[in-house]
Amino acid sequence: MAVPVDGQRESGRAVLGRTLKFLRDKEGRSLGQLAEETGYDKSYLSRLESGQRLSKVTVMEDLDSYYGSDGLLVSLWKIARYDAFKDKYQAYMRLEATARVLWVYTPDVPGLLQTEEFAREVLSGPRATQQDTEAVDEQVAARLGRQLLLNRPPVPSVRFIVDESGFRRPSASAETWKGQLAHIEAVAQWPHIAVQVLPFSAGVHPLVAKGSLTLLWQADGSAVAYTEGDSSGLLMEDPEDVLQHRLSYDRLRDLALSPSDSLGFIRDVLKEL
Repeated sequence: MAVPVDGQRESGRAVLGRTLKFLRDKEGRSLGQLAEETGYDKSYLSRLESGQRLSKVTVMEDLDSYYGSDGLLVSLWKIARYDAFKDKYQAYMRLEATARVLWVYTPDVPGLLQTEEFAREVLSGPRATQQDTEAVDEQVAARLGRQLLLNRPPVPSVRFIVDESGFRRPSASAETWKGQLAHIEAVAQWPHIAVQVLPFSAGVHPLVAKGSLTLLWQADGSAVAYTEGDSSGLLMEDPEDVLQHRLSYDRLRDLALSPSDSLGFIRDVLKEL
C-alpha cells in the first residue's frame, strides 16, 4: 500500500479504509460478496472502504475475524476514531487512552459511562439530513470507543464524581434512562472504579460554574488536568495548574457521598422509576 508523500498526514479513517479494500482485494471478494458473507449492507461497506464512515468497533472485530487479520482492523479503528473529535480534544484523548489513574467530575452523566442509546440522545439534538444522522453515528461510535480504556490492560484506577443533577435529569425515553442508570449501577461495582454522587445538599462547590474536570496520571507519574465547558476545552500540563485542580477535586470528593452510599442513592433513583 502506498504511503502519502505530499507532506500532509493521511487521516486514520483513510488508512483504515484503504486497509479494508486491500484485504478484500487480497481475498478476491467483490463488495457484493462481502456483504452477502458478512451480513453488512453493501453501500455501508463501500463507505467504510472510502473513508466516508466510521463504524462501531464491533464491525471491525467481525471483519478482523472474517479476514483473519489478527486484530489489525481494530487497531486501525482505534486510531481512526480520533478523526471524529476536534484537534484540541484529540490531544486529551491520547493521554486518556494511556492513563493509569483517572479522576473525573461532571455535572451530567459522563461520556465514559453512557450507554449507546443515551449517548445517541445526548449527541443528536434536532437532525434534518442523512448527513447529520451519520455524523451522530460517528460521534456515538467514537464515544463508545473511548470506554474501551476502562477495561484495557493494565486496568486503570478510575473515580467518577457526578453531580446529583446528572441523576435527576432523565432522558426523553424512560427505557433509555432506566438502562443508563442500571449501567452506572453495574459499573460502580467494578473493583477498579469508584462512582460518587455529589448531592445538592453539598451546596456551592469549587467547580460549580466550571463544567467538567478530568485529572489524568500516566505510568511515569506525569499528570494533566482537562476542563471542558459547553463549547471549549482546556488541557493543562503545568504542575501548578494541575495541583490547583487536584486540590479542587479533593474538596469535591470530601463533599460527595461515599461510593457505597452513592450506590444506594443510584438504586433508590432506579426504584423511583
